[in-house]
Amino acid sequence: MGSDGTGAPSTRPSAVAYNLPMETRDAAQDAGTDKKKGILGLVFLTVFLDMVGFSIIFPLFPDMLEWYVGREGDGSSIARLAEWLKGLVGGDDFAVIVLFGGILGSLYSGFQFVFAPIWGAVSDRIGRRPTLLITLVGTAASYVVWFFAGSFALLVVARLVGGIMAGNISTASAAIADTHKGSDRAKGMGILGAGIGLGFVVGPALGGLAAGWDLTGAFEGAASAGVNPFSGAAALAFGLAILNLVWAATRFPETRGASAGSDLERRGLNPFAAMRRLNFPGVHSLNLAYFIYFVAFGAMEFTLVFLAAEHLGYTPKQNAIMFVFIGLTIAFIQGGVVRRIVPKVGERKVASMGMMMTLPGFIAIAAVPFAKSSAVLYGGLFLVSVGSSLVMPSFSSLASRYVPDDRQGFALGVFRSFGSLARVLGPLGGGVLYYSLGSTAPYAAASIILLVPIVISRGLPAPNVDAS
Repeated sequence: MGSDGTGAPSTRPSAVAYNLPMETRDAAQDAGTDKKKGILGLVFLTVFLDMVGFSIIFPLFPDMLEWYVGREGDGSSIARLAEWLKGLVGGDDFAVIVLFGGILGSLYSGFQFVFAPIWGAVSDRIGRRPTLLITLVGTAASYVVWFFAGSFALLVVARLVGGIMAGNISTASAAIADTHKGSDRAKGMGILGAGIGLGFVVGPALGGLAAGWDLTGAFEGAASAGVNPFSGAAALAFGLAILNLVWAATRFPETRGASAGSDLERRGLNPFAAMRRLNFPGVHSLNLAYFIYFVAFGAMEFTLVFLAAEHLGYTPKQNAIMFVFIGLTIAFIQGGVVRRIVPKVGERKVASMGMMMTLPGFIAIAAVPFAKSSAVLYGGLFLVSVGSSLVMPSFSSLASRYVPDDRQGFALGVFRSFGSLARVLGPLGGGVLYYSLGSTAPYAAASIILLVPIVISRGLPAPNVDAS
């Protein structure tokens, strides 16, 4: 097996291989195929376990808010935050809980926005494997902090550490880019997206099971050490992180060699300044289209529980079923459909198809307050889920195909950081629209905003097939 010129093993047989007997050439091709399949399996499991550990906290937000306010008192920072949120939404306790979860999620995503390009640049310099191991160790450490988070301040620290170390997905994306060429790359990105989608389904389910696992009396002095009613979920997340770390340490191969020079030193820590240095055709337009699309998607996703509870009377269990439906749909489409249609029509057309499906999905969800129908809601959710499943891996593939091989990690880190920033702004914007202009506003606004990335995507250049 040869090299692609970057020090990374190539999945294509070298020119010398064509002078070998046919049996030897076939064996080389089979070895390349086996390696790609092996990388896909490892990437799938890595992001799946990581997303399970990340999302396991979601069902705990209601009890967390109540417990920390009760523990720290009315004059504490968490109590003041709860009062401010209550005033913002007119005393709606359910809305306060969801906004509280949104704030914790925004803290995580904000730090992920800053550090995703940095980890991507680091992986270009020292390799995917060591970068992945570093971030997995940091993720496990964040769960240790959460385990002993007897104060709200420590819980915030745990989320910040988790956000800083959230380089796993961009690094895994770069590993796929290293081993999958041309339009084949979107297939790999689809498998990665399926792992993320399934992780977001399984994580909250495990969190619900762990909610009754109270470790405060597990050993003498546990409570004084910071062990809290949510430490059981933290322990489970930590166990998954360790499993992920051991799996990566023993099975995950390096997919590219170290590069000369320090990308991190040249680009600095300012993510906006770093993004401007990716001066390749299509990169900035693609990142902008992805950011705007994800802002609209995030506003819709964040406010769904408000909409379903207010107009359809959904219980927390029914809301959980709704998100399971979304996650399974995304996992199915990204894992099975994307890899079949992208080689036939290309990433740009698939992404455009996805956005065109998302648009009527947003409109259908906007009609729920008038239709009062679960069928309308689920019809809209199906269109949005399928649409986003087509957009995300196609955009991810283009983000890697627009840049040279030695910039894969950095470019995908920047690309993912736009999604992280959108996860900060989308939910905040959606929440403000919902409570200031009415329950239809976030989805009507998302429908209008979506026209921008649709137009931008039509002007994206074709990827450089030879260089990819």
